[in-house]
Amino acid sequence: MQKIFNLACGSFYALGAYVGVSAVGWYVDAGGPPALFIVPLALAGLAVGAVGVVVERGLLRFVYDRDETFQLLMTFAIVLMMEDAIRLTWGTAPRSTAGLYLVYGQVRLFGATVPVYNLIVIAASLAIALAIGWLLTRTAFGRIIRATADNREMAEALGVDMRRVYAKVFTLGTALGTLGGALVIPATAAMSEMGIELIVEAFAVVVIGGLGSMRGAFVGALVVGVLRSIAISVYPELEMLLIYLIVIAVLVARPRGLFGGATA
Repeated sequence: MQKIFNLACGSFYALGAYVGVSAVGWYVDAGGPPALFIVPLALAGLAVGAVGVVVERGLLRFVYDRDETFQLLMTFAIVLMMEDAIRLTWGTAPRSTAGLYLVYGQVRLFGATVPVYNLIVIAASLAIALAIGWLLTRTAFGRIIRATADNREMAEALGVDMRRVYAKVFTLGTALGTLGGALVIPATAAMSEMGIELIVEAFAVVVIGGLGSMRGAFVGALVVGVLRSIAISVYPELEMLLIYLIVIAVLVARPRGLFGGATA
């Protein structure tokens, strides 16, 4: 809706991962049942998403109507600041939940052994996608978001408070990013540079799906995720090359992305 390619999305993802690790650590130290660790993990990921209000109101609102170069520079500056803040708070050593996610066990699926926690994350991702789809199509706020994305000037003329809408939308996006970082971290490790790595994937998702399209973001993410997994299992050297080849093909055949509209 805001038509900003947010380079800081990776930093929010990393922040959610670190806060999630800390929340799980406090939960386990307090004697909480290991099987319920996902509750403080998800709550911590959602709660830290409140940083989106600070970033949007304190920084981004000054560059909405300026050239895209200023927006990219601003969000990249946020990346650098967030990375340093993470290092100052948690240090440079990787942090993890020490295999706690295996408390849910493993299952055999299509000849492969898959941790049950991975299936929980997939189910949570689908549930979140459906919830966002419902928000956009079935609620008054969702209709305001779609109207603003199509024609901001007309929405303002009809009385929509863009200041509040932008703050809510950016905070929602930030919360989803921090929640994603928190949910994925039990199966890997939190590292200060993990946000930078995600930016590349996010860029590919936006190009493939189309800027400003919820459906495009969903499809683009599936394309990138599945292709990466296939490449890693078949020929790891092609992992990122394959994604960039798809990005180039989409840019040549459909520059606005698979689901990008004329105003995107």
